[in-house]
Amino acid sequence: MAAAAALARLEQKQPRARGPTSHESIRSQVRKELQAEATVSGSPEAPGTNPVPKPKEEGSTHLAVPGVYFTCPLTGAILRKDQRDACIREAILSHFSTDPVAASIMKIHTFNKDRDRVKLGVDTIARYLDNIHLHPEEEKYRKIKLQNKVFQERINCLEGTHEFFEAIGFQKVLLPIPDQEGPEEFYVLSEAALAEPQSLEQHKEQLLRAEPVRATLARQRLVFRPSPLASHFDLPADFFSLTAEELKREQRLRSEAVERLSVLRTKAMREREEQREMRKYTYTLLRVRFPDGCLLQGTFYARERVAALYAFVREALLIDWLPFELLALGGQKLLEDENLAFNECGLVPSALLTFSWDAAVLADIRAAGAQPDSSVLKPELLSAIKKL
Repeated sequence: MAAAAALARLEQKQPRARGPTSHESIRSQVRKELQAEATVSGSPEAPGTNPVPKPKEEGSTHLAVPGVYFTCPLTGAILRKDQRDACIREAILSHFSTDPVAASIMKIHTFNKDRDRVKLGVDTIARYLDNIHLHPEEEKYRKIKLQNKVFQERINCLEGTHEFFEAIGFQKVLLPIPDQEGPEEFYVLSEAALAEPQSLEQHKEQLLRAEPVRATLARQRLVFRPSPLASHFDLPADFFSLTAEELKREQRLRSEAVERLSVLRTKAMREREEQREMRKYTYTLLRVRFPDGCLLQGTFYARERVAALYAFVREALLIDWLPFELLALGGQKLLEDENLAFNECGLVPSALLTFSWDAAVLADIRAAGAQPDSSVLKPELLSAIKKL
């Protein structure tokens, strides 16, 4: 605002100024205005900076949500962000006692972070199994030399691959090598496994189709009574935390702030900067206000699509098959089939939206001489309603 005011005053004073002299005077005046503003406000930030808002402490009783939580898909446990990996690892390892094939597949896809290496290793294992399936009479395809270069570079380097081979029926055996002193270690498929080729084919397909086991974001669904604080959000640190790399980037952006403010920017430039600001957030807290004033709240990834919010709202409706609309502040209609993320719509790190039935539905209801019911949420949600 200070920069804009300075530019406006300078434009009035120097309408015909051109060239480097005018540009430098604008730049100097902007710096002075920003320094004056920082002095008046007592802000310790450098002039021209755009500091990240400081979140409330998580011990505060006024937080809109206690933090960001996740659900382990294997155990159903609710986890903090720093607990996710350890809990999933433990759950996968404990799964070996009941289903070693499934557990080893989960281990391969989850414990190894390099997705390209995982794909290469999985495809190589699939080729081994295809050779056995296509040439069941060929003994050479039932043996895999562990010191083979391909095996070492593509398979041995991945966690879980040895457990997978053993779970589907391979056994480690020392076999002699012609013209070589001493035996070498091989995986050899057992006769029992060879007698069930359809099982090998199923295990191969299971391995190829599998995805990493990831904790899912817990929506932390809450319903609040009507409140004048509906658009007031006090967010915990999880919504604002930045990695070391992001902090460096933030510092770099701050150092460029005076430069950005001291030149006249086009609308496209401003929109690009706004989008860059929106990408700083990983999560967003959304509230939907219903006709009776009640509020439905949930946590989402900032890059989730608008369709996820529609699904979340529909799950809470007493009549979930009727079409409805969601409006952002200013009356902007969010379309369910539009492939937009929340950060692309400006709905981060928090936002309040308004629910309304589809206009055609409302017209039909009123034409029938009835009025739409103002209470649209499921009774079990209303029974657990809270005060905001």
